[in-house]
Amino acid sequence: MSARTISIVDVAKAAGVSIATVSRVINKAPTVNNANRKKIEEVIRKLKFTPSPSAQALARGRTNAVALIIPRYEGIFYSFYALELIRGIGTLCDCLKLDLLLHLTDGRDVLNAKSAAGIIFADIITNRAQLEWALKENIPTVVVNNLVEDLDVSCIAIDNLRGAFDAVNYFISLGHRRIAHIAGDLISQAASMRLAGYRQALAENKLKEIAEYIVRTNYSRGQARQATEKLLSLNAPPTAIFIASDTMALEAITVIMEKGKKVPEDISVIGFDDNPASLYGAVSLTTVRQPLIKMAEEGIKELDSLIKGKKDLRKVALPTELVVRDSCRAIKQ
Repeated sequence: MSARTISIVDVAKAAGVSIATVSRVINKAPTVNNANRKKIEEVIRKLKFTPSPSAQALARGRTNAVALIIPRYEGIFYSFYALELIRGIGTLCDCLKLDLLLHLTDGRDVLNAKSAAGIIFADIITNRAQLEWALKENIPTVVVNNLVEDLDVSCIAIDNLRGAFDAVNYFISLGHRRIAHIAGDLISQAASMRLAGYRQALAENKLKEIAEYIVRTNYSRGQARQATEKLLSLNAPPTAIFIASDTMALEAITVIMEKGKKVPEDISVIGFDDNPASLYGAVSLTTVRQPLIKMAEEGIKELDSLIKGKKDLRKVALPTELVVRDSCRAIKQ
């Protein structure tokens, strides 16, 4: 009999015991008497039987798979964010020998994840009940891109408020006072915190918030185009626009140029993400760099530690960095 065809059934037959008894020995259960344990271990060595890792995991009630739960909402895959998150999590899962299961959710479906070794939630948008279920089931769980302050769960997020504050402060340091914001989808914590950072920077610099300078979108290029056209049509259009994603910022620059204006000579623009595409547009984009890969990797490292028994939880907001390129200029006050 070749090693490749040997199964747990063959081991049980050769040892004269049940399959369940062999399984208990393989999984180091203490309920097998020493005589049977020694006999089964000898047969395993003789037949050169190698247990299936997945079968072992299933016998313990868990697999080596981790579930990545991404809220499904309009605009999620318009962003650089989703691609980087999946790339970072997937790469580290491979290094840690974890299988990755991707699940898109609208928050209403029941998660089929009891057998998963752990769950990583990419943001919490209309699916808080799923997070609460995972915690109730005592499944190792981590949330990324959202700081959930009122639940006992590890969170690895981005300091979106500070990143937005720094961007708007930079505009102000260049002399801009008419500063607009094209916001992302405010059902996400990231977008709402970027709006909050924009407002905080205005307030701390004693600049009046102008309602028509704030335009909400779903992160799509189409809505970014509409938002830019709306801002340019104002009687007193902004001299600077802070935009909640690089993808939308690049679309805004295109619209500005189509209207016969120049960036940054007529309007300065700052995006958010540090998408590589921001380097190759008509104007290299000043942006807020957020450490998406680091957030993804830290999330999986934390989840792996929790799976292995770590008890203490982490709540971390990773710092951003303002990357100054060519899309902003100083103006006379």
